[in-house]
Amino acid sequence: MRRGRTLCNPGCAPPETRPLGTRLAAWLGALSICCSGCLTPAANEVVVYAALDEEYSRPILEQFTRETGVVVRAKFDVESTKTVGLVQALFAESARPRCDVFWNNEIVNTLRLERAGLLEPIASPQGAKYPPSFRSPEGRWYGFAARARVLAVNARLVSAEQTPLRLEDLVDPQWKGRVGIAKPLAGTTATHSACLFAAWGRERAEAFFRRLRDNAQILGGNRQVAQAVANGALACGLTDTDDALVEIERGMPVRLVLLDQEEGGLGTLLVPNTLGVIRGAPHPAAARRLVEYLLRPETEALLATGPAGQIPLHPETAASSRATAGSAVRAMDADFEAAAAAWEESAAILRALFAS
Repeated sequence: MRRGRTLCNPGCAPPETRPLGTRLAAWLGALSICCSGCLTPAANEVVVYAALDEEYSRPILEQFTRETGVVVRAKFDVESTKTVGLVQALFAESARPRCDVFWNNEIVNTLRLERAGLLEPIASPQGAKYPPSFRSPEGRWYGFAARARVLAVNARLVSAEQTPLRLEDLVDPQWKGRVGIAKPLAGTTATHSACLFAAWGRERAEAFFRRLRDNAQILGGNRQVAQAVANGALACGLTDTDDALVEIERGMPVRLVLLDQEEGGLGTLLVPNTLGVIRGAPHPAAARRLVEYLLRPETEALLATGPAGQIPLHPETAASSRATAGSAVRAMDADFEAAAAAWEESAAILRALFAS
């Protein structure tokens, strides 16, 4: 007696008694419908490329899986290439996408993907509640939970009276060799740079970065800048709120300073996380479900009160960022679209200045 098996169709004639073509058709059909209401494993997963630090993003993705049963397969960035490495992968895979959702920790590279037609428009009820400046009019991306670009200051080396208060103070000769910046070719430092090119124009921005290069120590990333300030190798340095908070909570002598807060000043750049569904995503339904989950006020509250100390943008988020302790932030009026449009030119200039 042969040991045949039927799939979700007991009572049917044993597949072995039918012609090969009929057996294949029946087998494929059974796999597609299976039992009433069940999903194939591939339909119950979502692939995420996450540029937000793994220590902050992984717990939230794991919570999504616990609450929904949807398996998240995540690819995280590395500190050396940050967002740029993931963006290059998305461009390289555009003909056959592997990623469903791009969780970026900044915005300009998300806009580059949008300009290249690689983001699928989605209607998000939660996303529609965010300020217009932090979402795509067509629903191709949504921004949430921002970090601020701040100055970390070593309180033992720099008094309150000596502390720089404006971004352009950092090119003053008194800070030569004592101020630090991450190489502005990746991550939020690149985003900040592109926004300055858009706001100031090429001539002023290039002159600023040339002087900053000559005045500053250039390090591999924002975290390294914060660490160098904490251990006294630098008096101060440009970094992100989350990296500065790490050193403050280690008990290191670090102050966090919001720059350009004077009336009429440039303001502090807020860099939002952004979410986009990749055009041709393998799991579009799960991708939309994850995006809607991440845009909830609850997610922003976790990022605001947790180690990242990020700044909520959703009007219904009750929590405030640990980084700002409820203080108002005069935000830079950044034109992110213009920054994305100026990206290639500004990146070429910065590579020439900082690549070595």
